[in-house]
Amino acid sequence: MAEAADFPGTSPSPARRWLRRTAALMAAAPLLTGMLQLPAEAAAHAAVPSAAADATGSRTVDVSLDSLTPTAPVDGDTLTVSGTVTNNGKQTVTGAQVGLRLGPVLNGRSSIDSAAKRTGYQPGADGTEVGGKYVEKFSKLTPGVRQDFSISVPVKALDLGADGVYQLGVSLTGRTAAQPWSQVLGFERTFLPWQADASDTKTKTTYLWPLISTPHLTAETGSDEQQTPVFTDDDLTKELAPGGRLDQMLSAGRELDVTWVVDPDLLASVDAMTRNYRVQTADGKSTTAGKGQAVAKDWLNKLEQTVQDKKVVALPFADPDLASLAHNGKTVTGSLGQLKDATDAGSDAVKTILHVKPRSDFAWPVDGALDPSVVDVSTSAGAHTVIARSDSMRETGGLLYTPNAARPIGGGTTAVVADARLSTAFQGDMTGAESSTLAVQEFLAQSLMVTLQDPDKQRSIVVAPQRMPSASQAQSMAKALTALSDERWTQPQDLSTAAKVKPDPAATTQVPSAGSYPASLRKQELPKSAFQSIQNTRNKLSRFKTILSEPDRVITPFGRAIDREMSTSWRGRAGEADTFRRGVEKYLTTLIDQVALIKKSDAKLSGRSATIPVTVQNNLVQGVDHMVLRLTSENPTRLKIGGKAYWEQPVKVAGGHAQSVKFTTTANANGPVPVYAQLYTEDGQPYGKAVKFDVNVTEITLTVMLVIAGGVLLLVLAGFRMYTQRKRAARQQAEASTDSGPDDDSDGESGSESGEDDPEQPSDPTPDTAPESTDPSDTGERVDR
Repeated sequence: MAEAADFPGTSPSPARRWLRRTAALMAAAPLLTGMLQLPAEAAAHAAVPSAAADATGSRTVDVSLDSLTPTAPVDGDTLTVSGTVTNNGKQTVTGAQVGLRLGPVLNGRSSIDSAAKRTGYQPGADGTEVGGKYVEKFSKLTPGVRQDFSISVPVKALDLGADGVYQLGVSLTGRTAAQPWSQVLGFERTFLPWQADASDTKTKTTYLWPLISTPHLTAETGSDEQQTPVFTDDDLTKELAPGGRLDQMLSAGRELDVTWVVDPDLLASVDAMTRNYRVQTADGKSTTAGKGQAVAKDWLNKLEQTVQDKKVVALPFADPDLASLAHNGKTVTGSLGQLKDATDAGSDAVKTILHVKPRSDFAWPVDGALDPSVVDVSTSAGAHTVIARSDSMRETGGLLYTPNAARPIGGGTTAVVADARLSTAFQGDMTGAESSTLAVQEFLAQSLMVTLQDPDKQRSIVVAPQRMPSASQAQSMAKALTALSDERWTQPQDLSTAAKVKPDPAATTQVPSAGSYPASLRKQELPKSAFQSIQNTRNKLSRFKTILSEPDRVITPFGRAIDREMSTSWRGRAGEADTFRRGVEKYLTTLIDQVALIKKSDAKLSGRSATIPVTVQNNLVQGVDHMVLRLTSENPTRLKIGGKAYWEQPVKVAGGHAQSVKFTTTANANGPVPVYAQLYTEDGQPYGKAVKFDVNVTEITLTVMLVIAGGVLLLVLAGFRMYTQRKRAARQQAEASTDSGPDDDSDGESGSESGEDDPEQPSDPTPDTAPESTDPSDTGERVDR
């Protein structure tokens, strides 16, 4: 930010500068005299450095500056510098002495950059030794042996001049057998910010304190009423435990005046850990009980207490990668809608868990890198302010100072441009004491230099560090901010206020072009195929939820899992990102397949009509509804379903049950007919796989029907004939009894003879004495249903 702004508002008086230059020349005179008296061989080495000479120069001894207190001294303080010296050469160093060297006041932010990049000792540029009693001596330094040192010097002995940033060096001088003259054999430099009194106009500084982690929670939940969550691992327990990364972020941030930037997914995950939860085994085939309930409860309680009176910014749920979405995902249907859902879900999660109302209208692209498409996507979900960085939105107007962070970039959007130098100050390995100390001192130096660029003009700057600082980085950041807490040249300010500060008229408002987006960041982005995979999962979920009696049991865990698939934390971990996406889709498919048609064997239809049952199985815990089952005849000429080519019936099945749905069929011809059963959602989308089976129609033929009809007719006619014959015989017998009386014996006899001799009349019926048949039907018989 403002690379041209390299001139502080104050400088040493001309008399003081003359005195310093004179002192430097006088101190250098003995050294020059000694060099003129060097032996010829030594002089030759000095004139033409060899590889051996380089190895035994000012890098012979490693000087580690492990502690500098106070970090920004004032009048009356005593400056203490501690560390170690290690002889990395092959020869013993004798007459060794560690001393402090105060360099000149630096004249701008670029001067700090240049000094920080220099290695080794450079005569003239690295100042003169304070000397006197403020040294520590060693009789000898054996190769490979480390020695501790600590030097304390009153600030007044440093003879610091005007307010500013001074270069402070720690040197080790000594001799070796090969070079038996006193010389600097080891050197380390840092910076000493000096401001005796508080500034009348202080720089307002906003420091973002991010609480973000990688995704740990899966889409899988238990079948119990509480839906016990399942985690991919229990690594979050280590981060929350005392000494862990998130524990250090919370512990350090509690005492600081910062703006908390929170990923709601982290809060949701920790909140889930406060109850029973499960953890997937390494092979992913089973789960074990999680063990982080105690640390999760403790961490979450402390966080809730800490942020009650602080400003909190809620990122969209799972911190989606806005740049990946802009460059590779915005053309994939539904991706921008998912970002809006993540924004709303994030705000709700923070309110519910922390009981504070967060700001959710800030967008934070990775590393603050912008181009027009990143801005468009960032604001598509309701954000009005984009957090950028000054190494992306570079100043081109030749400003001699660092401008305010806020500036309009068009369309009602404000860019809050974080200072790149301060934002990246603690990105290195801070586990070593030296690296942490040097980073803190450079941060403070750059901070003071911003104020000194134009002491009468108040500025508002923003610091946006890396998203997931390590525990050691968090400690270093806290140490630097603690040093600023006395508010000598800065004062804290929250992000919301910083976004409303009046912008500098000359500050850049031009969003960088797409071609200027860093190639290194593009290589880490989620590919388009990732967003297509996310879309596929989202579409499956959309269809699945329509059939559920309790859709929220599925929508919430899978919706948030889809958010995690777009997380910025997947950068540099493409394989892990792909595994997570596949896992979410696989589990969703498993649930979808729990509602399915049971396979059916071929059916045999031996009549004109019949009922065919099809069974729907629901192995889910909850019931399913709003579905239809369609049975389709591939040959409706032979077989109709419900009187036409297909028939549909609604389906409603309780959880853990099966239901048979019956369809009426009508046959018109013999032969096998393929039939398909398929489930559909109410909007006509196929659900699951279709089930195919054949219906073999064995319709009774016309000839058989005629034979049966003829037989029935003959039986009817025979019965009628028997009835008429019996009725006639009964009438004749009655007439004969009336004609023969008791007085006519001859008539009785004749009647008797006549009766005996009367031949059988042709019309008399034959007695029907045949028994009814009880034999079983023929095996080829078919019964019409």
